[in-house]
Amino acid sequence: MKQIIDQHRREFFGVAAGTVVAGLGVISLAHAASDAPLSSATNASFGAIKQIDAGVLNVGYAEVGPSSGPVAILLHGWPYDIHSYVEVAPILAQAGYHVIIPYLRGYGTTHFLSSETPRNGEPVAMAVDIIALMDKLDIKKAVLAGFDWGARTADVIAALWPDRCRALVSVSGYLISSQASGYAPLPPQAELQWWYQFYFATERGRAGYEKYTHEFAKMIWKLASPRWKFDDATFDRSAVALDNKDHVAITIHNYRWRLGLAQGEAKYEHFEKKLAAAPVINVPTITMEGDANGAPHPDASAYAKKFSGWYDYRLITGGIGHNLPQEAPQAFAKAVIDADRA
Repeated sequence: MKQIIDQHRREFFGVAAGTVVAGLGVISLAHAASDAPLSSATNASFGAIKQIDAGVLNVGYAEVGPSSGPVAILLHGWPYDIHSYVEVAPILAQAGYHVIIPYLRGYGTTHFLSSETPRNGEPVAMAVDIIALMDKLDIKKAVLAGFDWGARTADVIAALWPDRCRALVSVSGYLISSQASGYAPLPPQAELQWWYQFYFATERGRAGYEKYTHEFAKMIWKLASPRWKFDDATFDRSAVALDNKDHVAITIHNYRWRLGLAQGEAKYEHFEKKLAAAPVINVPTITMEGDANGAPHPDASAYAKKFSGWYDYRLITGGIGHNLPQEAPQAFAKAVIDADRA
């Protein structure tokens, strides 16, 4: 079923202004959390970030909501950070969810435990990171939800470890890919949208991203969400996460790996073989898209059959771009709850 949701005419939840205290975390809200996709974002911020050793990482994460509630793990994209969910989290917490929002490898306070560990941006490595985090936090199953790199990570987990996934919310749908699929040329207009991938394939691109990380990220935000009028404070709040010492290396490896220009790790080869077959996802799933998404993304009809369980697709209208959870937090939170209840 396809749902078209207009953010200018419909609100799903109301969150009171002030401070929401939800069990394990604190979020300070500067205004009522109604969706305002065409205006500046809130000055909301998470409370103290927690740290835990999990797998090859020491993971930084925000934690909100009652510890006894069903778990929702929210995964951010590139070049964003956990603040994409700063208004989603209290909505879910009020609905009784235990919400975990981790910094992915190469972002924020997440860092490698060893200098010898490869700075690998391979998508399956990020999925393994989240499974390790779930194990460390003794989380048996969770709703996995994300956009951009976060959606890609959540999709991989749902495909490889469906027993760990209560439900899935994936912006832009089925994003599982392989190096083999990356070799196939796209029509010129589609290739143009991936200009930065080819830029990162060069040493000049790596040096340019390292020198102009914040400027590059702000440009991507504007291109990917052309109608989202975020202010400098909103961008600066997230841009700090890009100062992670491994951020550039992880970013460059991720995009070079997709083009087959960089190798992955041998320990992930058996996972990559499974993913190369484009496995069907059978957990309850909602895929979403903003009507003004300026980033490369597939048409919903191209991936609908990749979800064999309960499935719904939602087009969020009203000028919503690529960073859907931050631009339309109520719609995103509702999708998490609806997918879980399915």
